[in-house]
Amino acid sequence: MGAAVTYTESELVLGLKARNEKHFGYLYDHYSPALYGIALKVLNDESMAGDVLQEIFLKIWRGIERYDTDKGRLFTWMVNIARNTAIDTLRSKSHKMGQKVAELGSNTLASEQLAIHPSVDHLGLVKVLELLSREQRVIIDLAYYKGCTQDEIAKILDIPLGTVKTRMRNAIIQLRNILKQI
Repeated sequence: MGAAVTYTESELVLGLKARNEKHFGYLYDHYSPALYGIALKVLNDESMAGDVLQEIFLKIWRGIERYDTDKGRLFTWMVNIARNTAIDTLRSKSHKMGQKVAELGSNTLASEQLAIHPSVDHLGLVKVLELLSREQRVIIDLAYYKGCTQDEIAKILDIPLGTVKTRMRNAIIQLRNILKQI
């Protein structure tokens, strides 16, 4: 048996830009659980998340030339593609605000803990987000994973828009400080 092949981030990016299928296979094998978890968190539908995962990797494959190492890490770029693709899918499926509110009311607001899918837990997101106040976690969950605007969050939570903006800003500042220490 041969040793497992690993790539540094820069080797992976160069391989992907060179259209090396082995590099792409490595990327899929190592990152699909986390990206699937993000899609599942947004869509709350395993079948749809599986379909969206394929679309996410297609976008990564086709768009790797647009990835800029100076703007951030490869994983962060892929997470944004996953999140945006899932949100676009959610919106394109004609989900109405009433459905979103009902789903959020039963899933997000009722739980004391932010429900990040276990497959992305290895990233340590749960532990980092647990350091935020419950109000901040709910707002981050609604904005990031459910794709809600600040206006929608204010309506869902029945709080003033200014309060949503303040909590979101404070949460982002706090997260930035936490992540600098890691």
